[in-house]
Amino acid sequence: MNIPNHNRDAWDRQVARGNRWTVPVSPGVISAARQGHWSVVLTPQKPVPREWFGQVVGARVLCLASGGGQQGPVLAAAGATVTVLDNSPAQLAQDRNVAEREGLKLELHLGEMTDLSRYGDGSFDLIFHPVANCYIPDVRPLWREAHRVLAPGGRLLAGFANPLIYIFDDNDAVRDELRVRFKIPYSDPTSRSPDELRRLVEAGETLQFGHTLGDQIGGQLEAGFRIAGLYEDTNDSVLDEFIPTQMATLALKS
Repeated sequence: MNIPNHNRDAWDRQVARGNRWTVPVSPGVISAARQGHWSVVLTPQKPVPREWFGQVVGARVLCLASGGGQQGPVLAAAGATVTVLDNSPAQLAQDRNVAEREGLKLELHLGEMTDLSRYGDGSFDLIFHPVANCYIPDVRPLWREAHRVLAPGGRLLAGFANPLIYIFDDNDAVRDELRVRFKIPYSDPTSRSPDELRRLVEAGETLQFGHTLGDQIGGQLEAGFRIAGLYEDTNDSVLDEFIPTQMATLALKS
């Protein structure tokens, strides 16, 4: 199975369904950003601390797997030079719609988050990467490429899931009864039974991967980053009563 192609089609369908990560920001949000009043999210609820961004005006920003007409347009309105790379044509179309509506300049590129070969070394000052690497089997190449395309002193802002969410059976979660079933690292294609996988594919759902914290945080360190910030967040999950299910990191390139 071609995972990138499957998830591309699945995210195109999510746009049609109005998934929260696909709804473009309003004209009021862009107007406020132009006046310096803005916020964006890496995880579902908490705004990213403004100090994580450093100097935004004039910064070369890569919104990595960050289509949907949300973060990219806001950062462009705030004064950054923004490139959006996303694997979903429909998600990129949301960014294009906002850019045309608001007179913003955005570079929009279709492609996989792990393949940044089109960008030269040191091309960006900041990478903004919301929760999205749950859709790729291996995150370490992503961190290595992010480090390469950042300039010295560059910043990587990344959101990702707490891997604990993947040890439970989703069907049990619907009944608020959690049963430990899966090991981490988790993979929809290999951790689930053939019948379960077939139902996911036939329903057009995204295929997901639960990465270890060693791959998420340790992978950033191995790529050469220094972790300078971390916070946790929730995601309207039954697990949120017990533990935050999302987290975000600020990583710096020397």
